[in-house]
Amino acid sequence: MKTLVVPCFITLALVLAGCQKPIAQAPDIRPVRVLEVAAVQAASVYEYAGEIRPRIESRLGFRVPGKIISRQVDVGALVTRGQSLAVLDAQDLQLAQDAAKAQLAAARVDHSLATADLRRFAELRNKGFISAADLERRQSTVDAARARLDQAEAQATQQGNQARYTTLVSDVAGVVTAIEAEAGQVVAAGQPVIRVAVEGAKEVLFSIPEDKVALLRRMNNIEVRTWAQPDQPLKGVVREISPLADPATRTFAVRVTLTKAPADVLLGMTATVRFIGAPGAPRLTVPLSAVVNSKERNAVWVLDPSSATVALVPVVLGSNSGDNVVVTQGLEAGVLVVTAGVHKLLPGQKVTRLAEGAVGSQGGGRP
Repeated sequence: MKTLVVPCFITLALVLAGCQKPIAQAPDIRPVRVLEVAAVQAASVYEYAGEIRPRIESRLGFRVPGKIISRQVDVGALVTRGQSLAVLDAQDLQLAQDAAKAQLAAARVDHSLATADLRRFAELRNKGFISAADLERRQSTVDAARARLDQAEAQATQQGNQARYTTLVSDVAGVVTAIEAEAGQVVAAGQPVIRVAVEGAKEVLFSIPEDKVALLRRMNNIEVRTWAQPDQPLKGVVREISPLADPATRTFAVRVTLTKAPADVLLGMTATVRFIGAPGAPRLTVPLSAVVNSKERNAVWVLDPSSATVALVPVVLGSNSGDNVVVTQGLEAGVLVVTAGVHKLLPGQKVTRLAEGAVGSQGGGRP
């Protein structure tokens, strides 16, 4: 009998527990920040990363071949016009210069001897002891000697220049940016040995896609900011746009000259080039923070003010404009878009608004 009492009590307890009403849970209302979408007429802003480069950079090399015996500057050294940078072994060129001087001396002796013979034969001709033909042959000998003398003088001058070319001097004042040959290396004539950036104008080298070339050609003033000093904007002017695209990146190289570059803007610094396109037709824009990716499509959460619920609306995006992105399809002006808390919402979820405003306007949104 006792064994039947315990199961009865358990069954009665379960029946009573099932008759109790469930406890109602409070709805999950999430706070969000919303903005009213408005059509604005804004200019497109484009930014590209570049590098500070010298306006002119010379790659200096010897005008004669030879072996480098000394290098007198290092990277970063300031050089002046006419300063010696490197020296070649001049032994062979010095011997060639000595040989040219000897040939010049011999040519002078031959010319002097021929000239003296001509004077003597002219006196004999005047006395009638020789014919006119003999005198003409002596004159030809003098002319040939004079030509050999001129040739020897030119060769001596050339060899002297060759000997002087064994010292590489800077044609410009600037700073050494690269060393391309070291002491002990044998270099050919014209082979770059030292690179010197000419002091003066500086510019920014960067690349742009082909659809921005025509736009950039119309730009007069461009803003440049260095990564080291972002709070000091610099003015720039487009100096050169490459006529050919890079075969690897399919972009066009652009050089922007800095009109007034301070001394603390150093070569090799990273810079950001910023230019603004002409304002176009009014466009709808939303903050980038409002865009979510749902099922491989872009979408935004739209708030229904009457029910205080949100719905996920697919949109088609255009180009970026600063921190905003252009919406080409999916939205209309005046709707409220959630800009904060977008990753914790569900369709039909009730929300409470924290703050409101109008995208692209100066003061607030719908009350």
